Amino acid sequence: MRVVIIGGGSITDYKYIRSKISADDYVICAASGYDHARVLGVSPDILIGDFDSIKALPGDTKKIKYPVRKDFTDGEIAVKYALEHGFDDVLLLGMTGDRADHTITDILLLTQCKSGAVIDDNNEIYLLRGRLCLNGSAGETISIVPIFGNLEGITSENLEYPLNDETLYFGESRGVSNVMLSNSCTITAKKGMGLVIKVRKV
Repeated sequence: MRVVIIGGGSITDYKYIRSKISADDYVICAASGYDHARVLGVSPDILIGDFDSIKALPGDTKKIKYPVRKDFTDGEIAVKYALEHGFDDVLLLGMTGDRADHTITDILLLTQCKSGAVIDDNNEIYLLRGRLCLNGSAGETISIVPIFGNLEGITSENLEYPLNDETLYFGESRGVSNVMLSNSCTITAKKGMGLVIKVRKV
């Protein structure tokens, strides 16, 4: 079963973001993510966080309240809750925006998950750890960004600029702005981790 965690970051295209949530998803709102859930028309299963910036709290929804002064962000607390309760597929929404510190740390929360994605108005961000298959459409932009070190033994299928058992070096931009040739692509890596970012075609 998949868990959807809605944070308090930027969402402007509510119709698009709503299309990413399925009826059988377990929904966690990380604090002010509940304000987004109300606009999305989604009833969360639980609210988690310090609630210091939330506009209104529902009376009949399960809540776990944390102090404002704490060691982890509301987003990370929500992810840890999901993993502790057996969810292995995590979709993060409303986790990017004007705060670069929150955006970077929230994206890196993917490293704690077995499977998952960060989706915002313009991007789908996935963790590459071994093998990753993505669906989309021809012409969509795909970027591969190494994290924590080099990505070694990279091989791609159905990308315009193919990679064949090659290395993408940490801190370099070679993996940016590749292009899907069909409605799916596959990327494998023998060693290392990276972020694969699919840019939305509007």
